[in-house]
Amino acid sequence: MNSRRAFFKGAGAVGAAVVATAVSKVAMAALPEPVIQTKPDTMPPLVPNSGRPYNPVVTLNGWTLPWRMNKGVKEFHLVAEPVVREMAPGFKAHLWGYNGQSPGPTIEVVEGDRVRLFVTNRLPEHTSVHWHGQRLPNGMDGVSGLTQQSIQPGKTFVYEFVARRPGTFMYHPHADEMTQMAMGMMGFWITHPKAKHPLIDEVNRDFCFLLNAYDIEPGSYTPKIMTMLNFNLWSWNSRIFPGIDSLNVRLGDKVRIRVGNLTMTNHPIHLHGHEFTVTGTDGGPVPKTARWPEVTTDIAVGQMRQVEFVADEEGDWAFHCHKSHHTMNAMGHDVPTMIGIDHRGVAKQITNLIPDYMVMGERGMADMAEMEMPLPDNTVPMMTGAGPFGSVEMGGMFSMLKVRRGQKAGDYTDPGWYKHPPGSVASEWTGAMAEPARAGAPTGQSMPSQTKPAKDIEVQVRKPAGQGGHSGH
Repeated sequence: MNSRRAFFKGAGAVGAAVVATAVSKVAMAALPEPVIQTKPDTMPPLVPNSGRPYNPVVTLNGWTLPWRMNKGVKEFHLVAEPVVREMAPGFKAHLWGYNGQSPGPTIEVVEGDRVRLFVTNRLPEHTSVHWHGQRLPNGMDGVSGLTQQSIQPGKTFVYEFVARRPGTFMYHPHADEMTQMAMGMMGFWITHPKAKHPLIDEVNRDFCFLLNAYDIEPGSYTPKIMTMLNFNLWSWNSRIFPGIDSLNVRLGDKVRIRVGNLTMTNHPIHLHGHEFTVTGTDGGPVPKTARWPEVTTDIAVGQMRQVEFVADEEGDWAFHCHKSHHTMNAMGHDVPTMIGIDHRGVAKQITNLIPDYMVMGERGMADMAEMEMPLPDNTVPMMTGAGPFGSVEMGGMFSMLKVRRGQKAGDYTDPGWYKHPPGSVASEWTGAMAEPARAGAPTGQSMPSQTKPAKDIEVQVRKPAGQGGHSGH
């Protein structure tokens, strides 16, 4: 069922002095109806129609969870359950998530709100929810075995606390965490300021998304939960390029992007064409004296970074992780390097036996983005994407910031490819080339070596082939 209803059905009260515990039969009769969303599209912002007003966020390839007001308390209903997530067109994964998706829906509240969250467990094992970065009573922190009993399958627990400080936070299990987070259980939490804040500017566009990673072999559907380092799918909100939507803004907009990292490694997130400042972390707003211009910010494991900038340059600007293997899909760690090896003769003989055989990596990896190579069911090419000038040769954590003069306020639809003014695109030069000026001073080492080999030595580096291929890590 797909639903974006702003109100829940039903009514009833739950006592204010509740702890994270199993819900009674009386309270169960008053549970808010769970709202389920399975579409992978970026949904419009959910403008609040009850409670204190705020400027809502847009979750990239996601949505915001509606609530109901119950005697001054904001009530939400999260359902932990197996989900099917389309990671890119033609490629679906069997994950665990919340309310029909992985990641789960974004939760938006206002500083000072009393929040009540019902969590129903439809997983095949126990779970809990940790409200990452929040100031709250210890019994609401969601650490299974330490601060609460686990939520057993079929049970519903309730958490209640006051959103005490504004900022960007996350939620995820603290029960069998390695398995459940590897399966995609996570979500975003935004607490908006209740009044004008000296360190939190008003913006025209406010985006958020989570970084997550999976190890799903081509042709399969379920992640490997024991993987520690060698993930092969690097995603934003469980989507991989070309399945990640662009961030569409109007020329001159003040833009905020909130990015949380729940993978097993750091990610240097890089934006083309603009400088930004890091204005917030999951610890709160950054003092203005501690901000400086950047084009890349590194987001470590378990961290959130909030960046802001003015979109004052029109165009289609790349936005991606700057670890180059994180902008590829379904990577194979054991693919040999074939650059410089001419094996056309061998390839011809193999083709006689296997008609679909194709040489890989003889001139680099770019060929893989364009060749018509047969793929296993339920996977995507390592490098893909067709831009207005040809193959983009990207995957994984890659998208675009699309800045347009004619984009209307509140319009998040894709405006299509940017139409460049005449003479503003790099192109082939066919004229005469002047002889370049060369420096006259000799170049070389800072000082001569004491000894020198009798003849030049060409070093060839070979990667040791231990059992498993990564035994030395």
